[in-house]
Amino acid sequence: MNGPSVDEHTSEGEDLGSGLGLRAESRVERRANRRRARGRRAFGCFAGLVSLLVVGALVAGAVVGFGKGKDALEGLFSAPDYEGAGTGTVVVEISKGQATASIADTLEKKEVVKSARAFERVARDDPRSLQIQAATYTLRKHMSAKAALDLMLNTAESVRVARISVPPGKTKAEVALILQGSKLKLPAGAAAGAIAKPATLGLPAYAHNNVEGFLAPGTYDVPKNATATTMLKLMTAEYAKNAASLDLVNTASRKKLDPYQAVIVASIIGAETNKPQDYAKVARVIYNRLAAGMKLQMDSTVHYVVGKDGGVYTTPEQRRTDSPYNTYLYKGLPPTPINSPTRDELRAAINPAQGSWLYFTLINLDTGETAFANSAEEHEVNVKKFQTWCQAHKGRC
Repeated sequence: MNGPSVDEHTSEGEDLGSGLGLRAESRVERRANRRRARGRRAFGCFAGLVSLLVVGALVAGAVVGFGKGKDALEGLFSAPDYEGAGTGTVVVEISKGQATASIADTLEKKEVVKSARAFERVARDDPRSLQIQAATYTLRKHMSAKAALDLMLNTAESVRVARISVPPGKTKAEVALILQGSKLKLPAGAAAGAIAKPATLGLPAYAHNNVEGFLAPGTYDVPKNATATTMLKLMTAEYAKNAASLDLVNTASRKKLDPYQAVIVASIIGAETNKPQDYAKVARVIYNRLAAGMKLQMDSTVHYVVGKDGGVYTTPEQRRTDSPYNTYLYKGLPPTPINSPTRDELRAAINPAQGSWLYFTLINLDTGETAFANSAEEHEVNVKKFQTWCQAHKGRC
């Protein structure tokens, strides 16, 4: 074999020497790079620590700031509240399952507390609020939220303990007897005495200071320690509620009716028929007869004066009674309502049906069926139908 030449060795040696030099530089650079990397890592850890400290400081500041901001907001949006135990009497119905926020809204609407927020805050801070029962409460107006909560929790004082029912069509004298004979255990004459002081009963201005017609029938829960005046005010308040829901004053005015006269008509409607579908037709008969200058000739108005002995009609002697309530003798409406009408009867009085009827009569006491007529001749036919029914049911008429 032939070996390498001198030139070849030289070239090879130079190449080798050159390669050793490159590898030496790389080791130095690598050591430098490692030092730089360690420095960067150390700096990175330090920077991260600084960042964490900064973020922590920011979070802590935010928490403190939020707390101050929350306090500031609560101060800005404060919950208005009354002071003290309040005055008067307010009936509040709390339903089963009603949430605290809903109870608070109810109390605000009833003017028991000044704001729902005030009651919610007091209830939130008092675990006893979870014990509020579904019941009808007797509270007071303008109570502090705490006083309201305390009274609601004191059910022996605030929850009603009995009920009294006042049927439709009762006069004020009959209402007095119902109250006097109820579980109220009133002193003798207390109910009649309270009725004789109408200025204390919350009557509308157009009632002419007469409670007749404004003691709304219904079933009433009795407040603790209720007096006759307490119960009568509940009834006049119920009338006011019914009248407001019907917009009675404005509706009557648009139809050129005096609101008091509308109540008088409503009381006659209830005394003359017991079928709601006929209420508006009876109202129309009353208005048609008034417009025609006819006497109303309503037995119910005579019964108001002479009393009702169980009969539907009046006797000839009763119809000769000299009284402004005797619509057989005198034209126009009687001077006052003759009982306290229901909401439906009030609605009919201010929304009479369209028609030209001038007469009506019951023809069946069992069903309450009433026949309406435009002429006296038609009316006589209907009266004979009723007479036939009465003959078949002796003692009923």
